[in-house]
Amino acid sequence: MKRALRKNSAAGPPVLVVVTTVGTEEQALDIAHDLVSRHLAACVNIVPRIRSVFFFKGKVNDDMEWMLFVKSAPGNFETVREAIRKLNAYELPEILGLDVSHADALFARWVVDSSTPRRPPAKRKKTAKTKRA
Repeated sequence: MKRALRKNSAAGPPVLVVVTTVGTEEQALDIAHDLVSRHLAACVNIVPRIRSVFFFKGKVNDDMEWMLFVKSAPGNFETVREAIRKLNAYELPEILGLDVSHADALFARWVVDSSTPRRPPAKRKKTAKTKRA
């Protein structure tokens, strides 16, 4: 007997997956390290040496690429997009933001917690020292 699929009542927070491709492993690593170190992504999976066939500037291209799957909080899309544009050597980089409708609640919470940019610690205000008699 098959079990009926049911919605997970503890679905967790929404998660964003941003997909992009680059021409070299070095670019893939640069983007991954930048996004993770700045807490814009919890994790970046790099899939090496995929083959992409695409139409660009009037001709069919057939290239080897590296594909990145960036796991992030939904509010980070614009900042992630800007970082990819800055670090990607392509004239027109692929940048696709995919909203995840189903995710393990614990994993989703980790993604959001890990990809929330950290605020610098608040500076303590200096107070005047009082002299003791």
